[in-house]
Amino acid sequence: MGPDLPIQLDQLAIVGTGLLGSSVARAARARGVTRRIVGIDRSAVHRDRALRLGIVDEASTELSHAATAEVVVFCTPVDVIAAQVLALAPACGAGTLLTDVGSTKGEIVAAVESALPTGVCFVGGHPLAGSEKGGPDHAGAHLFEGRLTILTRTARTDPVALERATAFWQALGARVRVMTPDEHDRALAVTSHLPHLAAAALAGLLPPELYELTATGFRDTTRLAESDPPLWSAICRQNRPALLQALELFLGRLENFRNALATDDAEALLALLAQGKKIKQDLAGGNEER
Repeated sequence: MGPDLPIQLDQLAIVGTGLLGSSVARAARARGVTRRIVGIDRSAVHRDRALRLGIVDEASTELSHAATAEVVVFCTPVDVIAAQVLALAPACGAGTLLTDVGSTKGEIVAAVESALPTGVCFVGGHPLAGSEKGGPDHAGAHLFEGRLTILTRTARTDPVALERATAFWQALGARVRVMTPDEHDRALAVTSHLPHLAAAALAGLLPPELYELTATGFRDTTRLAESDPPLWSAICRQNRPALLQALELFLGRLENFRNALATDDAEALLALLAQGKKIKQDLAGGNEER
């Protein structure tokens, strides 16, 4: 980048060198955001690939190796992020910014903000970018360009830390929007978590004898069913209240389709299909999450 870079780090630490973590590292390196990158991961495969591909400068299993970084990004499953943040925080120096990429925010932010040591700040984050593919081999330096990253703010959020987190994600090419954790979780239940459940449900009902009869429509609609089941089970469980509400909305929409078919109401069926088409066309060219 250059002298106008909004943030310049000596060291960045990535906890979890899968797709998102490795993409954060690649983007930070490509854009000159940091001099050095440390990757922390329990997976020997991920550590080795991240090193071999030049994604990180150092790879370790020890969380403590991230303590000297000015910014630490947690890119691990949502059900372990809070515990990892709280385990690392006491070893960090004053002014360290801790953030994450988790797809849920309420439980994580509440658990972390209530127990952080003085001087260490956490800002919940969620870049709306990704893929059903995983691992450092699929990471890209351009993954966040023009995409929306949500940062969370509560009454306990340090304003300076929020500004730094905003600058960090903008330096990776992302747009930033600030929401409360609850606003985030209610929105993402509809726009991200529900689509994964719908894809899994549709794929799961297909009997083997019909495999040969599937074409582009079925395969495109069920693409998200390829996502990692343990990862998405944790996401769904952490966002249970909002996701249950989203499921009720979805079931109500399916009931509308069922009623239109049961009564042979051509006008109602056409209206439902037309509404879906219009909204999908409205999204064309947008930055919706995978």
